[in-house]
Amino acid sequence: MARVTVEDCVIKIPNRFELVMLSAQRAREIQAGSPLTVEKDNDKNPVIALREIADNSLDIDNLRQSLVQGLQRQVESEEPEDDAMELLAADRDVAGVAEEATLDGIEDEMEIEDAEEKLAGAGGAGSDAAATEE
Repeated sequence: MARVTVEDCVIKIPNRFELVMLSAQRAREIQAGSPLTVEKDNDKNPVIALREIADNSLDIDNLRQSLVQGLQRQVESEEPEDDAMELLAADRDVAGVAEEATLDGIEDEMEIEDAEEKLAGAGGAGSDAAATEE
């Protein structure tokens, strides 16, 4: 029966590759719980998909669209709007302080801490030497 169904479908969709892709997409939709447009008749999902295509009980354009969406890996988006750009710029400011100023302040604090550690290290070594001499 599937052979007859494929021959009926080739009349509706002449490109066999496209027929396979569309029927596979429809079979996946049926597996996911999409309602059937023909009776099941104890057939498997691919055969039901072919029967639906042969009976013209599906909108082929919608099926093509869902196939394309299912195969897309990257969704193309438009350029961000001005509002989105303002939000991005606002995210770069922390509590009214620009990100660059915040980074400069952190670098300054790190330099002060390094200098304090060096002084503490030099003072600690000298006090050990003085304690040894006594």
